[in-house]
Amino acid sequence: MTKGSSQSANPSAREALNRFKMETASEVGVNLKQGYNGDLTARQAGSIGGEMVRKMIQAYENSLQ
Repeated sequence: MTKGSSQSANPSAREALNRFKMETASEVGVNLKQGYNGDLTARQAGSIGGEMVRKMIQAYENSLQ
């Protein structure tokens, strides 16, 4: 893998992250499709990313208990 590449060295991790992203998009009401999603607004894309971060932080906090 080259420096700056967006490709994961672990294909199963990449697939899991993509499933997580699609699931989160559905939960926040954003119609995300496979492939290019350049028609999304910044607000829509941000809501997906923000919710993903919230879920990851919650999972980490739960693992500490």
